[in-house]
Amino acid sequence: MDSILAQLRTLASQADSASRYKILDGLRALQLQLETPHDTLSRLSGLPLSTAALSETTKAAPLVLSRILRYLASIGMIQEVARDSFAANTITETLAQSGYEGGVRHFFGNVGPVLQAFPDFLSETKYQDVSNATHSAFQKAFPTDLPAFVWLPTQPERFAPLQQVMTVQGASGMPWFSVFPFEKELGNFTGSHAFVDVGGGFGHQSLALLKAFPALHGKIVLEDLPQTFEQLPFRLDGIEPKPHNFFEPQPVKGARFYYLRNILHDWPDDKCVAILQQLITASGPDSQILIDEMVLPDSGVSWEATTIDLTLMASFGSRERTTAQWNALLDTAGLKVLRIDTYQARRQDSIIQAIAK
Repeated sequence: MDSILAQLRTLASQADSASRYKILDGLRALQLQLETPHDTLSRLSGLPLSTAALSETTKAAPLVLSRILRYLASIGMIQEVARDSFAANTITETLAQSGYEGGVRHFFGNVGPVLQAFPDFLSETKYQDVSNATHSAFQKAFPTDLPAFVWLPTQPERFAPLQQVMTVQGASGMPWFSVFPFEKELGNFTGSHAFVDVGGGFGHQSLALLKAFPALHGKIVLEDLPQTFEQLPFRLDGIEPKPHNFFEPQPVKGARFYYLRNILHDWPDDKCVAILQQLITASGPDSQILIDEMVLPDSGVSWEATTIDLTLMASFGSRERTTAQWNALLDTAGLKVLRIDTYQARRQDSIIQAIAK
């Protein structure tokens, strides 16, 4: 692989203008071939239909529609099969899935305005560190003084895409419990609640865990805001849904595992400490807290992780954290880190296992 990249660099350094564009087109086509559905989402076949047929269905003007379709074909989102005739491809089919469609709506409708407001926000704050959920580019982009995750649930048209994209966020690759010794750590626990999915959205992680470990049927609790359960698109057989705000006292006491996936990266340190202390208060002598988050290295961080980190800074006044930052945060909250298992090396997605000190 390194030799192939070296050859490409040599070709690029020697290319004239026409050759350079030819190389770029080839790399773009190769990227589309290599992309997983999650890669497609991070970067942003049916029967062919003519422009005329699509215009009749959509009621859009044929000329407007043809220009849009021509653009989409040029960047690989659809396939142009003949003059004024287009078909879906694998990218089209990916983005038609509810989770990835929700991702597009979320990133353009929710994240896009925040990133547009971010430069002015940085200028106004003189590029100082602002770790404040109520003072970020989000409040500049939208008409609210509330934290993003307090305001968004009051906006169903914005909240639904967010919940949809959470079902596919990091969906490619191995699951966290393939590297974390879940069965061994569960042991002979006999309590009624083995696993509490705190702020678990539509329950995609709970469902995956139950599929892998059917004996957990009836012993998993899924917690999220009432607005989330109002939009739940499927039944949760074997999983108990429990409306709950994780800043309030944890209603499930003495569970074996309290699991938080991509929760703490949405909040600055003081809010994270408040969330964790609610779980510590509810913990029993056998309880563990599992934190499913990126654990970044001190250097050489991937483009995907740095993109998410800047988005979090703009939207929530929060961050992706390094190993040292995680250890400091959890120590402040009153937790001892037992182990950190990384299950997706590229993004440094990891499980942090912690217990009360």
